[in-house]
Amino acid sequence: MSSATNRYIITGIIIGIIAGLLTGWFFGEKMLWAGVIGTVFINALKMIVIPLIVTSMISGVVSLGDVRRLGRTGVKTLFFYVCTTAISVTIGIILVNIIQPGIVEGGSTLASGELTHPGEYSIIDVIIGMIPPNIFKAMSETQVLPLIIFSLVLGGILTTMGEKGKILRDFFESANEAIMKFVHIIMLVAPFGVFGLIAGKFAEAGGSAFGDELFKLGKYFLTVLIGLSIHALIMLPIILKLFGKRNPFSYFSNMVQALITAFSTASSSATLPVTLDCVEEGNRVSHKASSFVLPLGATINMDGTALYEAVAAIFIAQLYGIDLTLGQQIVIFFTANLAAIGAAGIPQAGLVTMVMVLESVNLPVEGIAAILAVDWFLDRFRTTVNVWGDSIGAAVIAETKEIRNA
Repeated sequence: MSSATNRYIITGIIIGIIAGLLTGWFFGEKMLWAGVIGTVFINALKMIVIPLIVTSMISGVVSLGDVRRLGRTGVKTLFFYVCTTAISVTIGIILVNIIQPGIVEGGSTLASGELTHPGEYSIIDVIIGMIPPNIFKAMSETQVLPLIIFSLVLGGILTTMGEKGKILRDFFESANEAIMKFVHIIMLVAPFGVFGLIAGKFAEAGGSAFGDELFKLGKYFLTVLIGLSIHALIMLPIILKLFGKRNPFSYFSNMVQALITAFSTASSSATLPVTLDCVEEGNRVSHKASSFVLPLGATINMDGTALYEAVAAIFIAQLYGIDLTLGQQIVIFFTANLAAIGAAGIPQAGLVTMVMVLESVNLPVEGIAAILAVDWFLDRFRTTVNVWGDSIGAAVIAETKEIRNA
């Protein structure tokens, strides 16, 4: 996706948001027709979820090469990324439960009766649900978490099959490219879909809920920013100091160019060349560590994205008046962690994988409309955190004995 296309999508979404707010507010029920456009957009996102999970997860694992030969450096890198992503999601879930941005005392909710009980999950149910008895039934029912696990395991198996697995590896890699182009097409019409979603929602409410919803959105925005700040400015620097043996302040100052690029492009992949330069030249991190850790991180390490998805899912549940059980929040924890792996390093990728997280606990996907007004801006913050986490990963792995003794 070219930079011009990215600018069109972001600008178009902003225009769609403003147009949806204004028309829904001023024309009320006369804009109900716009909801049809929003529904078509949401259906397109839902349609792409299953093939996106399967192809992105499998091709992502396949790109690592034979998992048996990954070596200690690879295992430690994956472990680092899994741990930091889990920390970020935990921070997000704790904050959104404390702040409760989707709840305003005396305010209205978006709930309709049939949505207030999306399903019950105990911890045992979560564990059992990870291994479905019928994977095709899991697909038809959009059971996201078991499908992600199935795809990761299948991808790992394919890496060990040598020439016998080449046909399938090539198939899934080609399929992933095709699905990503499909995603790009959906994002091209996103401005119209966003307009329809927002105009339709305000038409249903007659514009009367504008004040409450705006206040809730502001609290949601601050919740995500606080979570990202805690992770980026406290947790990651502590990890850098303890395991990377670096001064966080000087390391950060040498990463400023990459972080600014990440904020401006909203793309981890587009920032990668600058990140490599800042890490190797600015912070003198071993090329052997950075050349492996950073490209991998741009693909699978999405701390900021995972935090945002967890917060957004619980925020949407609060908006609809849905009380999530502990089991459901655990499902969100795992799904946000794993879905972030499948998030492409492109602008608004988190919006696509957000559907996975919502579907995992049967939350209304239409709730995405409630966060679109600030999503384009938060996307830049979470991408910056993603890149910052990648760079710290390179410093930490550079201190492992496999790299130091090489």
